[in-house]
Amino acid sequence: MNLDLTWRLLKGGGRKGLLGAWLTLGAVAVSTALLLFAVAVNFAFAARADRGAWRNPVPAEKGAVAIEAARFDFVGDQAITVIDLAALDARAAAGVRPPGMPRLPAPGEVWLSPALAELAKELPADQLAERYPDPAGVLGEEALVYPGELVAVAGHEPDAPAMTAARTQDWVLGKGPAKVAGLAGTPSEDSEAYRALTLVASVLMVVPLLVFGGAAARLTVARRDRRLAALRLVGATPGQVVRMTVAEAVSVALAGALLGAAGYAAAAPLLARIPIGGGSWFVSDLLPGPLLLAAVLVAVPLLVGLSAVVGLRRVVVSPLGVARRETPPAMRFVRVLALLAVLAVFPLLTRGTGIGIVAVALGLAFLCVNLVGPWVVSLIGRITAGGARGPAGLLAGRRLVDDPRSAWRTVSGVALTGFVAGFIGLLSPSALAGDEDPAQLVVSAPAGQAEAVAGQARERLRAAGVRATVKVSQRGRDSDPLVATALGSYAGTATVDRARTALAGLVPGRTPTTRADDQRFGVQILADIRVGTIVVLSVSFLVAIASAGITAASSVLDRRQTYGLLRLAGTPLEVLDRARRAETLIPLTVMGGGAILVGVFCAMPFMIGGMSAAGAVTLGACVVAGFGGVVGAGALSRPLLRSVTVDPAPRPD
Repeated sequence: MNLDLTWRLLKGGGRKGLLGAWLTLGAVAVSTALLLFAVAVNFAFAARADRGAWRNPVPAEKGAVAIEAARFDFVGDQAITVIDLAALDARAAAGVRPPGMPRLPAPGEVWLSPALAELAKELPADQLAERYPDPAGVLGEEALVYPGELVAVAGHEPDAPAMTAARTQDWVLGKGPAKVAGLAGTPSEDSEAYRALTLVASVLMVVPLLVFGGAAARLTVARRDRRLAALRLVGATPGQVVRMTVAEAVSVALAGALLGAAGYAAAAPLLARIPIGGGSWFVSDLLPGPLLLAAVLVAVPLLVGLSAVVGLRRVVVSPLGVARRETPPAMRFVRVLALLAVLAVFPLLTRGTGIGIVAVALGLAFLCVNLVGPWVVSLIGRITAGGARGPAGLLAGRRLVDDPRSAWRTVSGVALTGFVAGFIGLLSPSALAGDEDPAQLVVSAPAGQAEAVAGQARERLRAAGVRATVKVSQRGRDSDPLVATALGSYAGTATVDRARTALAGLVPGRTPTTRADDQRFGVQILADIRVGTIVVLSVSFLVAIASAGITAASSVLDRRQTYGLLRLAGTPLEVLDRARRAETLIPLTVMGGGAILVGVFCAMPFMIGGMSAAGAVTLGACVVAGFGGVVGAGALSRPLLRSVTVDPAPRPD
């Protein structure tokens, strides 16, 4: 009964009535697709961490069957992860199988990842292949953190120098030998850092999506409220009104959620090309699992249905007031107090706490900006109407006072993006200083052996035909002396790689590195933060522009009869259009600026040093893009405004 009546009323609204349902469906589809991405990326980083955990050995308290160590080698500007393995007991170690391999590598064997094996064939042997001669096999996909990763797994005897010599304690450069009972390992420090950053980024993306998804249920809300109020006045019970609303909202939202999930699945191969953490992604990492997909497909329609039901309070309690279009009661100042309270405790919540608490505090600040938005819009409306000097300003002010929630929905996406831009803009890192020094390879040598190591280095480089100056420095990492090999200011990448190959194994377990190699992790994580910034802002602006466009069209449909009657009364179309622009741009200027300031305030506890030039440029670009997007969305809905003013007659819905 309820479904049949709901469908009849929906069809009775005519083509423009159905357009409102299509707008809701589109809003939910966009929200669902982006929500899946924002959530799935956390699982993708978790999958990466799990796949790379076997390279991060956990020392065994008892029952050790193998020795494992890890270090980084380099070719060109790419890092090679080198895993050294040695079986302590061949029989006990028979059951230990490294990921992507059928067994532990035998002493002297080396296994290469597909990308490294291909690169070794492409480059001259003295630049790479001689470091890993005669590979015994190719690693499977399970051994790789991302497609195209360069990985080598080398087998050794347990008493080989590479498995017994002390190594650096700096985890950025590698892991020293450890006796292990298995190769389960534990997630590395860098993977945990990426997961923490991803959680913060997800909060910055998810909160606007939830707000947009909830607002989707209230598109063309005025038309629906008047229709349901009329049903209440002719005898419909509150329960029937609620059931019809839920049926309409949930059915449209479910269709939108399914469409959004299909769109995300189609876009996953393109999203997998985004390079973060050293490379691109396996598509399977970005695809949500069955439980996550089911949870999203259930949660999104429920959120939309709940939002629609919450908006029915006036219809159920005062249907006559809705039918007569009375101005709703003014909003309470408690909304502002909630935001001020959160901002007051935010520095305390984020000081010395875990990333989970930081994410919750950030989400609360985000939601409070959304909570205070309608109150500020209502206040702006009163000021605008009181100071209006023409009909456009008066119409805009009265509109903001009459329905501040609807006016806020039009600009909320861009305003909340201002929060994201303010937060990220202050934290956008500057690039590390470039390496202007002449090419130089440095390797630490055990105490008392530096001169002997330097002599061997000279002989190896001379045999390889590489001109270099080798000297010993007493200042090095872990207090070990350094053997520095200066290759000259004209040495290119090929010369540096030939020198690396010549010096490979010079000091067991230690890799000769340049200054750029030592800064690799810092440079990479800064580059990844910049990529993440672009991704987060892209998602935020997709939500903002979609929200502005859809809600602008929905607002025109909601007020089509009012617009038509104003046109019949002689109001020029240009005045109506100016009023529409004013009721959008005035709240956007105030709330957008306020949201940026709140975002900057929330970023201050995490700020190191001053604001970078990149951050200032990012913030400025976001402001320009936000205003441009809202103006463009309003322009696109102008033809709809013209069409609804042609026929002001009320529809039978």
